[in-house]
Amino acid sequence: MRLKKGDKVVVIAGKEKGKEGVISRVFLKEEKVIVEGLNKVKKHIKPNQAEPEGKIEFKEAPIHISNVALLDPKTKKPTRVGYKIEDGKKVRIAKKSSSVIK
Repeated sequence: MRLKKGDKVVVIAGKEKGKEGVISRVFLKEEKVIVEGLNKVKKHIKPNQAEPEGKIEFKEAPIHISNVALLDPKTKKPTRVGYKIEDGKKVRIAKKSSSVIK
C-alpha cells in the first residue's frame, strides 16, 4: 500500500469530495483508511449500566484508498506515489513534483 499513517490526503470521490485530512489508521487487507475528521457516521449505543439513557455518537468510517489521493508536499495538490532508490534506500516520491515524501 502506498499510503501510510500520518500522510496528508484529499478525498477525490464521495460525499466528502475535496476535503483534506490526515490518515489516522490503515486497513491493509480491506484496502481502506480512516481520515481524521472525515466520513463521520452515527453510532447508536444501546442503554447499559454505564449509559442508562443510551446515546448516539459520531465516529469516522473507513474510506477506500481509491477515493483518496496523497497531497504533494511541494504543490499542495493531489498526486500519485512513486518510488525511487536514494542512497541505497527505497523512498516514496510525489509523481507531480518528484519531491520525497517524508
